[in-house]
Amino acid sequence: MADPSTSPPLTRESVAAARELIKPFVHRTPVITSSSLSALASDVGAGAGPGPESEGEAGAGAGGGKAKPKAKPKLRLWFKCENFQKVGAFKARGAFHAVERLKREPGWLEGGGAKKGVVTHSSGNHAQALSLAARANGIHAYIVMPSISAPPKIAATKGYGAKVVFSGSTSVEREAVTTKVIEDTGARLVPPYDHPDIILGQGTLGLEFQEQVEAMIAEEHEKEKTTGEKGGETTRKKRKGLDAIIAPCGGGGMLSGVALSCEGTGIRVFGSEPSFQGADDAKRGYESGVRVEAVSSLTVADGLRTPLGRVPWSVIYERRLVAGFYSVSEAEIIRALRLAYERLKVVVEPSSAVPLAVALYNEDFRAMVEREAGEDGWDVGIVFSGGNVSLEALGKLFSENSEVAK
Repeated sequence: MADPSTSPPLTRESVAAARELIKPFVHRTPVITSSSLSALASDVGAGAGPGPESEGEAGAGAGGGKAKPKAKPKLRLWFKCENFQKVGAFKARGAFHAVERLKREPGWLEGGGAKKGVVTHSSGNHAQALSLAARANGIHAYIVMPSISAPPKIAATKGYGAKVVFSGSTSVEREAVTTKVIEDTGARLVPPYDHPDIILGQGTLGLEFQEQVEAMIAEEHEKEKTTGEKGGETTRKKRKGLDAIIAPCGGGGMLSGVALSCEGTGIRVFGSEPSFQGADDAKRGYESGVRVEAVSSLTVADGLRTPLGRVPWSVIYERRLVAGFYSVSEAEIIRALRLAYERLKVVVEPSSAVPLAVALYNEDFRAMVEREAGEDGWDVGIVFSGGNVSLEALGKLFSENSEVAK
């Protein structure tokens, strides 16, 4: 991968430059809305039934203590559909930007860089993204994948032309095999999130998101003028675009990139994580001031089992470009996932449902919006990070959690 010291500065302007660099290679993914999900998010309890946490609170209230009133913020939800991106996830953005930057490193191509290739270790979306970016540029790609990786993901990675090298499942085992590949081939490492070039590439979705929502709101205003609609006119006149974006956080490459894309705009960016088995490492680190460097969780949001990286931490915490973190339970993720399927008719993976679950169920987030937005409410962007999930996995997930998904 290109030397980080040669990377552009981590700024909104650099995200804009990255967008121009990868424009020929990635999709401008759509933004969609749902009046029914916005209505649910604006209602007490999100209209989807109590979860385990809220049931416990209700029981405590019935036993003598007064239950805390549920927040009732006014939320208008906008969904950025990176599940429609190449390889089915936002990861294509960072991979293509990293490869384009590497191609511009003096002497790399002349020294046989394309033949030596690139390498990474990944069992999921980054594996496929780097494989595609390498193939599009005539570069060899080596992908180290745990032997227990899902067969469809292995097949997809091979289908993009990469040479798959198997390893054990632990990070130590994966990194050891990756080091051996580098020694044997001279391939350049392209990490999944902990590098400025990756972060800048992922941040391009944030720029698109802002522009798309601004255009859609402007179109709403024009329609009101044409049709003569008056309902809510005073509030709508104040609206120009997004007030906040909630993005899922695993290694933090995408969240930190989105935060950079919003720097100086007044748009607040929030991270979202599962709480199961300590998968909310970024939240815990953010609140304590010390980055958590290891995570061991089998959360259903499998794309978010990675600890927050060093470079993303510098953007998210040290520069305070992320306004805060919120976490949700497994039951809440599953219910949000089901709502996305039923109301939006889109295929998303569990990790994508985490920010939606925050908007629907996290009382701390909802109370904050109610307090700070008041009657005007907020236009909140939800990042659907990807849609790479098998029908078999979905069927098993919903059948095993049929009650909590209701």
